Amino acid sequence: MTTTQELTEGLGDLPYSVFAKACPSRGTLEHATGRWGGLALGALYEGSLRFNELRRRVDGVSEKMLSQTLHALERDGLVHREAQPTNPPRVDYELTPLGRGVAERLLALIHFVEGSMDDVLAARERYDSARA
Repeated sequence: MTTTQELTEGLGDLPYSVFAKACPSRGTLEHATGRWGGLALGALYEGSLRFNELRRRVDGVSEKMLSQTLHALERDGLVHREAQPTNPPRVDYELTPLGRGVAERLLALIHFVEGSMDDVLAARERYDSARA
Protein backbone atom coordinates (compact mmCIF):
# COMPACT_ATOMS: atom_id res chain seq x y z
CA MET A 1 0.00 0.00 0.00
CA THR A 2 1.29 3.45 -0.91
CA THR A 3 1.28 6.04 1.86
CA THR A 4 0.55 9.74 1.47
CA GLN A 5 4.16 10.40 2.36
CA GLU A 6 5.35 8.12 -0.45
CA LEU A 7 2.99 9.81 -2.91
CA THR A 8 4.26 13.27 -1.96
CA GLU A 9 7.94 12.34 -1.71
CA GLY A 10 9.99 14.79 -3.70
CA LEU A 11 7.30 17.43 -3.34
CA GLY A 12 8.51 18.52 0.11
CA ASP A 13 9.87 21.78 -1.20
CA LEU A 14 6.46 22.95 -2.44
CA PRO A 15 5.24 26.06 -0.61
CA TYR A 16 1.75 24.61 -0.04
CA SER A 17 0.47 21.52 1.69
CA VAL A 18 -3.20 20.54 1.66
CA PHE A 19 -2.53 18.64 4.89
CA ALA A 20 -1.69 21.88 6.72
CA LYS A 21 -4.71 23.39 8.46
CA ALA A 22 -4.19 26.97 7.25
CA CYS A 23 -3.10 26.17 3.70
CA PRO A 24 -5.23 27.89 1.02
CA SER A 25 -4.94 24.80 -1.18
CA ARG A 26 -7.56 23.14 1.03
CA GLY A 27 -10.22 25.54 -0.17
CA THR A 28 -9.38 24.97 -3.81
CA LEU A 29 -9.38 21.21 -3.29
CA GLU A 30 -12.78 21.48 -1.63
CA HIS A 31 -14.17 23.58 -4.49
CA ALA A 32 -12.85 21.19 -7.14
CA THR A 33 -13.83 17.94 -5.42
CA GLY A 34 -16.99 18.97 -3.61
CA ARG A 35 -20.34 17.53 -4.56
CA TRP A 36 -21.03 20.01 -7.36
CA GLY A 37 -17.57 21.32 -8.21
CA GLY A 38 -16.24 18.03 -9.54
CA LEU A 39 -19.38 17.47 -11.60
CA ALA A 40 -19.29 21.01 -13.03
CA LEU A 41 -15.61 20.68 -13.95
CA GLY A 42 -16.26 17.28 -15.54
CA ALA A 43 -19.18 18.62 -17.56
CA LEU A 44 -17.21 21.66 -18.73
CA TYR A 45 -14.39 19.41 -19.93
CA GLU A 46 -16.63 18.60 -22.90
CA GLY A 47 -16.65 22.30 -23.88
CA SER A 48 -18.17 25.67 -23.16
CA LEU A 49 -21.70 25.63 -21.74
CA ARG A 50 -24.30 28.21 -20.88
CA PHE A 51 -25.55 28.25 -17.30
CA ASN A 52 -28.80 26.37 -17.98
CA GLU A 53 -27.04 23.84 -20.22
CA LEU A 54 -24.60 23.17 -17.39
CA ARG A 55 -27.45 22.92 -14.89
CA ARG A 56 -29.21 20.31 -17.05
CA ARG A 57 -25.93 18.39 -17.49
CA VAL A 58 -25.28 18.32 -13.73
CA ASP A 59 -28.55 16.66 -12.83
CA GLY A 60 -29.92 17.56 -9.40
CA VAL A 61 -28.00 20.78 -8.73
CA SER A 62 -30.08 23.81 -7.79
CA GLU A 63 -29.61 27.13 -9.53
CA LYS A 64 -28.28 28.64 -6.28
CA MET A 65 -25.75 25.86 -5.65
CA LEU A 66 -24.51 25.87 -9.24
CA SER A 67 -24.10 29.64 -9.12
CA GLN A 68 -22.13 29.46 -5.85
CA THR A 69 -20.01 26.62 -7.20
CA LEU A 70 -19.19 28.46 -10.43
CA HIS A 71 -18.26 31.63 -8.52
CA ALA A 72 -15.85 29.64 -6.33
CA LEU A 73 -14.32 27.85 -9.33
CA GLU A 74 -13.99 31.15 -11.19
CA ARG A 75 -12.31 32.77 -8.18
CA ASP A 76 -9.84 29.86 -8.02
CA GLY A 77 -9.01 30.33 -11.70
CA LEU A 78 -10.48 27.02 -12.81
CA VAL A 79 -13.47 28.38 -14.76
CA HIS A 80 -13.79 31.40 -17.05
CA ARG A 81 -17.12 33.23 -17.20
CA GLU A 82 -17.90 35.14 -20.39
CA ALA A 83 -20.91 37.47 -20.31
CA GLN A 84 -22.18 38.54 -23.74
CA PRO A 85 -23.85 41.97 -23.92
CA THR A 86 -27.01 40.66 -25.58
CA ASN A 87 -30.68 40.88 -24.70
CA PRO A 88 -31.35 38.63 -22.89
CA PRO A 89 -27.83 38.37 -21.45
CA ARG A 90 -25.85 35.30 -22.45
CA VAL A 91 -23.28 33.85 -20.08
CA ASP A 92 -20.93 31.05 -21.10
CA TYR A 93 -18.63 29.05 -18.85
CA GLU A 94 -15.51 27.22 -19.90
CA LEU A 95 -12.46 25.71 -18.27
CA THR A 96 -9.25 27.66 -18.02
CA PRO A 97 -6.01 25.77 -18.77
CA LEU A 98 -5.64 25.22 -15.01
CA GLY A 99 -9.24 24.01 -14.77
CA ARG A 100 -8.66 21.66 -17.70
CA GLY A 101 -5.75 20.04 -15.87
CA VAL A 102 -7.85 19.60 -12.72
CA ALA A 103 -10.80 18.25 -14.74
CA GLU A 104 -8.60 15.67 -16.50
CA ARG A 105 -7.52 14.28 -13.16
CA LEU A 106 -11.06 14.31 -11.77
CA LEU A 107 -12.37 12.53 -14.84
CA ALA A 108 -9.77 9.80 -14.38
CA LEU A 109 -11.13 9.30 -10.85
CA ILE A 110 -14.74 9.47 -12.07
CA HIS A 111 -14.10 6.85 -14.73
CA PHE A 112 -12.31 4.62 -12.22
CA VAL A 113 -15.23 4.85 -9.78
CA GLU A 114 -17.81 4.22 -12.52
CA GLY A 115 -15.82 1.21 -13.73
CA SER A 116 -15.57 -0.15 -10.19
CA MET A 117 -19.24 0.14 -9.26
CA ASP A 118 -19.90 -3.61 -9.39
CA ASP A 119 -17.21 -4.06 -6.73
CA VAL A 120 -18.55 -1.12 -4.72
CA LEU A 121 -22.12 -2.42 -4.80
CA ALA A 122 -20.95 -5.90 -3.78
CA ALA A 123 -18.96 -4.40 -0.88
CA ARG A 124 -22.01 -2.41 0.24
CA GLU A 125 -24.14 -5.53 0.16
CA ARG A 126 -21.58 -7.47 2.24
CA TYR A 127 -21.32 -4.60 4.72
CA ASP A 128 -25.10 -4.23 5.07
CA SER A 129 -25.60 -8.00 5.41
CA ALA A 130 -22.98 -8.20 8.15
CA ARG A 131 -24.73 -5.47 10.12
CA ALA A 132 -28.32 -6.66 9.62
